[in-house]
Amino acid sequence: MGIEEYGGGQGPESDVLVVTTNDVPGYRVEKVIGEVFGLTVRSRHIGSQIGAGLKSMIGGELKGLTKTLVETRNQAMERLVEQARARGANGVLAFRFDVTDAQDVGTEVCAYGTAVVLARE
Repeated sequence: MGIEEYGGGQGPESDVLVVTTNDVPGYRVEKVIGEVFGLTVRSRHIGSQIGAGLKSMIGGELKGLTKTLVETRNQAMERLVEQARARGANGVLAFRFDVTDAQDVGTEVCAYGTAVVLARE
């Protein structure tokens, strides 16, 4: 797996700026639209579970599960951006992820933040 498969986030061409901060230097918040989120639940693949179980006995990174979680987080973020855009936002402040087990059948990933309209100062 190359480094590009371990990361995520936005590309430079995105029309909705997503940041973990409460403000953006050089911009002012013109309008607060409200909370937006993107949610996805992924089931666990039986093969990766068996491999993870074996790997946990000897130690080391669970690369298959890492890749799946990266893909899942990216999908949740894409859904968050789609929702923000649909509501008229061009920014999301205080962006976060929440990850939980979904009743032992998968992993729930929620990307959330506050949708806003930003303007250059």
